[in-house]
Amino acid sequence: MRVLSDTYRHKGLRKQLVELIRKKGISDERVLQAILEIPRHFFIDSAFDQTAYEDRAFPIAEGQTISQPYTVAYQTQLLEVKQHEKVLEVGTGSTYQACVLAWMGAQVYTIERQKQLYDHNKQFAYLRNFPSIRFFYGDGYQGLPTYAPFDKIIVTAAAPVIPDSLTEQLKTGGKMVIPVGEGKVQQMLRLMKDESGVMHEEVFDNFSFVPMLQGKNH
Repeated sequence: MRVLSDTYRHKGLRKQLVELIRKKGISDERVLQAILEIPRHFFIDSAFDQTAYEDRAFPIAEGQTISQPYTVAYQTQLLEVKQHEKVLEVGTGSTYQACVLAWMGAQVYTIERQKQLYDHNKQFAYLRNFPSIRFFYGDGYQGLPTYAPFDKIIVTAAAPVIPDSLTEQLKTGGKMVIPVGEGKVQQMLRLMKDESGVMHEEVFDNFSFVPMLQGKNH
């Protein structure tokens, strides 16, 4: 069950969370405002309601997690999202990251390989507030070629290598943020595609994500 009421207590806890991630180095005010506005406790089981605004990951269905707020803010800040940009998200998960991007004005195309999670999200009433999010069930490694190219791509699971199919779906001048590496720790990378189609790579901090798996899971 989900709690779908947003109390003064929840709002107060969100303010504290925003100040915490600001101290950790998140400086993009639009990212911080999105974290402040979106009720994270809506996205997780009511059993975690008391702790929903701690800066940590929580389990959701199908062995997946909702990322810690700092991680969501970090990836979003690196993505440098602008109004009306077309953003591909690989790994819908709880939909929290997609809502942050949509709140910031992006047109979000999000893909989930876990059928039960995809179906579960279709029943989530809060998502009606974000008509700019389009949901797809499929293999994240393949991206969404039909809807390409994208201004930005964000991957919310750890890829052993950067999938070529995703870099191909990135616009010239576009950016992709992706955690790359095998094992428990990955490096956050930001890739930028130049005019000649060459990818330029920047390396950022280490994180720990669930692995990005191929194929669809029924």
